[in-house]
Amino acid sequence: SLVVLFGATAGAYGAKLGSDERELILLVWQVVDLHSKKVGTLHKSLVKADNLDLSDQCREVSGLTPEGLGKAEPLDRVLQQFSQLVSSDLKVLGRSSYTLCSDGQLLIRQVLHPETSKKNFLLSDCFYSFYDLRKEFHTCYPSSAAVKDQTIKTMAEYLGLGTDETEEDFGVWQVKTMVAIIFSMLSESCNHIFTEPETVKYKYETGPCLLWLPFFFFFLCSSKSETVDSETVIRARGLPWQSSDQDIARFFKGLNIAKGGVALCLNAQGRRNGEALVRFVNSEQRDLALERHKHHMGSRYIEVYKATGEEFLKIAGGTSNEVAQFLSKENQVIIRMRGLPFTATQEDVLGFLGPECPVTGGKEGLLFVKYPDGRPTGDAFVLFSCEEYAQNALKKHKEILGKRYIELFRSTAAEVQQVVLNRYMSTPLIPTLPTPIIPVIPPPYTIATGSIRDCVRLRGLPYTAGIDDILEFMGDATADIKPHGVHMVLNQQGRPSGDAFIQMKSADKAFMVAQKCHKKMMKDRYVEVFQCSGEEMNFVLMGGTLNRSGLSPPPCKLPCLSPPAYAAFQTAAVIPAEAALYQPQALLPTTRTPQASAAAPPTVTYYPAQAAQLYMNYTAYYPSPPVSPTTVGYIAAPPGAVAAAATATHTPILPQPGALVRMQGLPYNTGMKEILSFFQGYQYAPDDYNGLIQLSDQARSVLQAPKEWVCL
Repeated sequence: SLVVLFGATAGAYGAKLGSDERELILLVWQVVDLHSKKVGTLHKSLVKADNLDLSDQCREVSGLTPEGLGKAEPLDRVLQQFSQLVSSDLKVLGRSSYTLCSDGQLLIRQVLHPETSKKNFLLSDCFYSFYDLRKEFHTCYPSSAAVKDQTIKTMAEYLGLGTDETEEDFGVWQVKTMVAIIFSMLSESCNHIFTEPETVKYKYETGPCLLWLPFFFFFLCSSKSETVDSETVIRARGLPWQSSDQDIARFFKGLNIAKGGVALCLNAQGRRNGEALVRFVNSEQRDLALERHKHHMGSRYIEVYKATGEEFLKIAGGTSNEVAQFLSKENQVIIRMRGLPFTATQEDVLGFLGPECPVTGGKEGLLFVKYPDGRPTGDAFVLFSCEEYAQNALKKHKEILGKRYIELFRSTAAEVQQVVLNRYMSTPLIPTLPTPIIPVIPPPYTIATGSIRDCVRLRGLPYTAGIDDILEFMGDATADIKPHGVHMVLNQQGRPSGDAFIQMKSADKAFMVAQKCHKKMMKDRYVEVFQCSGEEMNFVLMGGTLNRSGLSPPPCKLPCLSPPAYAAFQTAAVIPAEAALYQPQALLPTTRTPQASAAAPPTVTYYPAQAAQLYMNYTAYYPSPPVSPTTVGYIAAPPGAVAAAATATHTPILPQPGALVRMQGLPYNTGMKEILSFFQGYQYAPDDYNGLIQLSDQARSVLQAPKEWVCL
């Protein structure tokens, strides 16, 4: 038997049903016995929505009013009545089983499943399998219109069914016409058989989405064992940082996600950045997912865009033998542990978790994340066989192991692969540096430091704003900008952050600009302008944050600048010293001689030239220092560069090779006294005995609790 089902929401109707996240307000159904061609009673039930504000289209098409819906039953009660009435009608017809049949997929996939998921009650099993009348009709009548163009009215017109939509109540006409179409398909001339229903997955299947690849093919981001169709992938943006793959699957409830098809994106520090790539079983499911653009997960709306298979593979496509073996146990709940002591062993972790949350396979259910040289990162992944054990483990969030508190989060197979991949790729692929070597040539321009407030910060810039827009915004004050003095800040994804810093010729000029331009409009947005120091600017450009509560220290990163590739007056391309650390010999430009530089006319440039932009973007992704301390500050150079360097004086980056050390894994409450005590017996650089980093008192007070220290 079939149960022909029709429904409507308080919002859009037809092809946009469910796209506006509005609630169900009407269900109409009727049982059809396919063998005897008899029908049961036609039932129509109104549904009381939480929000009774009906759209104009809904009022016009359905004729329903908020007053009438206010007397109806809520959705959970209506669905209970639906099950009871269907069972009663089946008994009358002498049948016991049935399958739903709806006009298209939207009612089941885009309305019923998402709404019941948000309201936290379960749908009965009958809603996980249904026939799409449009697909069945096109199979029976191949010469009819394409499935996406079919409607109840066009199918009836194709068959010549003379039904008048205005003669019946809304919903009743639709169900009666669908029943008439089914009987036409069952006639002797067609003899159609309903054999392959549409299915909705009960739950998201975790596990590796691709067969494992050898580690050395990680960076190729491709797989011979499986390809990913770009027509099946979307990018979800704006996710809560604590959301797991199950949360994302719940957001897309009703749509079929491929096994292991949720890949959470991580930033450079291995933390989730609020984005995910989701792979569906086919393009039809992907197209339905795109209709959930700006639907809500809790109080946040989620943006949904098209993505490519290549993007998905970059996040979820690579793994090692160790990871493949770890993920080979299917239907496991994965928990990520962060902040483990570097000396922690498998026994320590198992003891921390305790007997109330046993790990699947004991030690085999633990995966420690390590750097390529074998050093532990403080991260680990743990497998649990059921949700109960995982919940018990999550209750230990921020409990103490050794002398450190441990963070526990839900994780995914894709995140396991991505974290391990990031750790393997954390060391730049730079070969051993050959001789001869020379000190790195210092850049012709520098980013100012110090506490003099001769800079301004622009906050709230339009994301499309460029240097020209900023110069126009500054007006006459552009004459007071230092050469190379405009710096635009990028976020972790390399996109404009809406911030920019400008170096002025004096503190007075910076003050005047801040007073004149504060909250002045640029395009359709007002821009805030604050006076700041070069030191504060340097912090933000290096990845730190500056807000009302003060400075937050940056990660150990190179400056992340984004100057456009055009200048007020063209200058010769100059390679910055930071970029030179990473470039192979062939990329280094020929060194300009002092005579050539002297002959060049004076130039006024507000930002680095085009070649410098190339190198800055290239180096922004690498940690600093990128190579061993004994080689930092030195590069291989062509013979011409060596000769030119011999006749010039240079300011070395470090007092001497190997003088810089980096400390990782420090407790957050570590201060200078503890670090000096740790290095007791060793000689420090004379100028830096009273401070590990040359900063003002304000900045030093903020840096009392960093994750990493750099010492001279």
